[in-house]
Amino acid sequence: MSSARKLPGVCRAVRFRHFRSRSVSRTSPNLAFVPACLPPDPMEVEELQRFVSNSKRLFVMTGAGISTESGIPDYRSEGVGLYARTDRRPIQHAEFVRSASARQRYWARNFVGWPQFSSHQPNTAHLVLRDWEKLGKLHWLVTQNVDALHTKAGSQRMTELHGCTHRVFCLACGDQILRSELQEHFEALNPTWKAEAFGVAPDGDVFLTDEQVHNFQVPACRKCGGILKPDVTFFGDTVSREKVNFVHERLAESDSMLVAGSSMQVYSGYRFALAAREKQLPIAILNIGPTRVDHFASLKLNSRCGELLPLIVARDPTS
Repeated sequence: MSSARKLPGVCRAVRFRHFRSRSVSRTSPNLAFVPACLPPDPMEVEELQRFVSNSKRLFVMTGAGISTESGIPDYRSEGVGLYARTDRRPIQHAEFVRSASARQRYWARNFVGWPQFSSHQPNTAHLVLRDWEKLGKLHWLVTQNVDALHTKAGSQRMTELHGCTHRVFCLACGDQILRSELQEHFEALNPTWKAEAFGVAPDGDVFLTDEQVHNFQVPACRKCGGILKPDVTFFGDTVSREKVNFVHERLAESDSMLVAGSSMQVYSGYRFALAAREKQLPIAILNIGPTRVDHFASLKLNSRCGELLPLIVARDPTS
């Protein structure tokens, strides 16, 4: 689709292909941050199979629940999400922009957490969706996640709705660098700085005390001296109108919608479920726990994405 190449926010995932693993093995899932649930019910498997089989141009939206099986915690899961485990909350966009101390705290925590966060690999669910794309079953994938796992899995027909932590840009001049490159700058500026982490947060950072981050040095943009920010939509910020319109166009080309691993509590993603309902598209939900879309979904399944999706047989809709 040629229109995809006209939108920077959509084709960035294609640019950093070196993140993509060509031989990702289907390893055992990491269930430390996955809520308890029963194995898939055979009747539910049949229902989802029927839903996918009837779909010719499937629009898929994923959320944090698809990446918990890769060992990345989410915010809202009952008992194991960040909100359930701690009283900590993610940084707000306005706080990051206006406060140098907030940026110092954010980047210090992110610096410590980056080696582990960037090493996470796609799980079976990511690989299944990649395969559906190759078969022509999946028309477009929209992820609310910022972890690059869909890109690592090999997905290409994709929009990263909230951006990606593997990219960093300057708020002043817009210059963009890889997060891995910034890690080297951090190391050069802080050769003797060390900190022990107290727990892991969903978006790549860890828990540190104010005392620990006090002497951490944060680099400025090398081109203009401006503020560096991860290329993600922080809480309190909005997704660009250009990107939202692009996703609406892809949804308009689709004949059904599957939500995988998301409670759809955030409006930036929920709006597309509302649009799908308005277009009278069938909607299937695969998520452990209730979602904002349950009351108008055609099908609701309470299972792990990595356990149920591999049971579904997808075929080329044109064959």
